Amino acid sequence: MNGTTPSTVKSAMRTIDIIEYVVARPAGVVAQEIAAGLAIPVSSLSYLLATLAERHYLTREGRRYLPGPALERLASPRVAMSLADKVRPLVKSLRLQMNETASFFIRDGWHLEAIVTETAEQSLRYSISVGTRSPLHCLAAGKALLAHMSDAELDAYFAQTPLESFTPSSIVDVEQLRAELAEIRATGIGRTREEYTPGICGLGMAVVIDGEAIGAFALAIPVPRFTAEVEGRTIAKLEQAASLFTAAEMPAL
Repeated sequence: MNGTTPSTVKSAMRTIDIIEYVVARPAGVVAQEIAAGLAIPVSSLSYLLATLAERHYLTREGRRYLPGPALERLASPRVAMSLADKVRPLVKSLRLQMNETASFFIRDGWHLEAIVTETAEQSLRYSISVGTRSPLHCLAAGKALLAHMSDAELDAYFAQTPLESFTPSSIVDVEQLRAELAEIRATGIGRTREEYTPGICGLGMAVVIDGEAIGAFALAIPVPRFTAEVEGRTIAKLEQAASLFTAAEMPAL
């Protein structure tokens, strides 16, 4: 291999990341947000944005970049984007901004399923594979989705699902979990601390479209890095991701 291959691959990956990031934000996004969201140096980003705009993969309105007509020509009208396709750039952005493992989960019956995941690039990290099914009651995303169930659904869940203990911190008392779900309804944030995996804390937030929780973004953070400052930044990033996805899914007025 020649010495330019790694740089060439990196540029190609960044180009794809930029396109996916902008497509996920149809209202447009400024260069500074792209740089922060994808951890791309501004000097490199300026060149890539100029090239994409010149080839009409992006258009520019003032300071904001939007999907360009070249992308429409490439799109097949017969193939709709899956939920995983739609959330993938937002999950990647969460991972890049926090350098922690980020995922998007959906509810499959009384279980949680990971449909997109991005693993942190740190030696101490949490890892989960796409397709992994987990219990709802001890993951942050699962709690966020439980909190959006109706009373009847929750009653059915508790009647049909034993609250299994995975660690000494797992919540296995129904009333204790109900009380926590009431708090999550008020704050919007699901929390876990070593309830499923020792040494791992989780924060999750559901995405609600037309009154229905269709899934949840989550970040998993090792206990040694889970400070109050990190918790606050993580919550802000989860809220941003959920808001961006919701805005993209809402029909134009």
